[in-house]
Amino acid sequence: MNSRSAAALALFLGLFCCETKALGPPEVECANLVYARTKSAVCFSDGFLKHLRQDTSIRVDPHFRTVKLNTEEIYTYPFAIMSGEGSFRLTDMERHNLRAYLTRGGFLLASAGCSNKHWDRSFRNEMRKVFPDFELVKLPMDHPVFRTVYHINRIITRHGRRRGYLEGMFINGRLVMIYAALGLNSTRHVRGCCCCGGSEIRNADEINVNVMAYALLH
Repeated sequence: MNSRSAAALALFLGLFCCETKALGPPEVECANLVYARTKSAVCFSDGFLKHLRQDTSIRVDPHFRTVKLNTEEIYTYPFAIMSGEGSFRLTDMERHNLRAYLTRGGFLLASAGCSNKHWDRSFRNEMRKVFPDFELVKLPMDHPVFRTVYHINRIITRHGRRRGYLEGMFINGRLVMIYAALGLNSTRHVRGCCCCGGSEIRNADEINVNVMAYALLH
């Protein structure tokens, strides 16, 4: 981590401290969204949270917290992941909450589990409904998100046949969402899960660490 990132992390922690210094800063928690009433990420590894905890000064809970998108609980989490497989449709309340969450300071990291095409199609359709005035755009590899903690020069895919890239959504100049059509699920760290012929991003842990650190610093 460079000196500028270290200083920014220190500032973040200073602002995020609780009133009783003896307790130290509270742990940041990551929400694993339950959406379309019952769908959620099953094979998205929370292993990157341990790396974030080890390689930065951010105090982060090493495990996901399951959070329903149709409840106000989502607003208590600064960072959330959304992933899965197969087609889906969000409810009106879920669309409302997701829009409010991201426009009020929340950040979403979304990924099609094992590059599932049906999920990718559904996610894009839903984002057009939730954010008709904004769109997902391809992030260049010189974007700061690729340098926040680790220096990432390329996105490595499992089978090497598809060039990996990330997309982002900006609202009023702020990056509020990062999306990967290729799987960021890192199934090698999740017991009982595999891509079963699908593709996934091999350096997902490093990317996920960078994305969450960037989101908390900006």
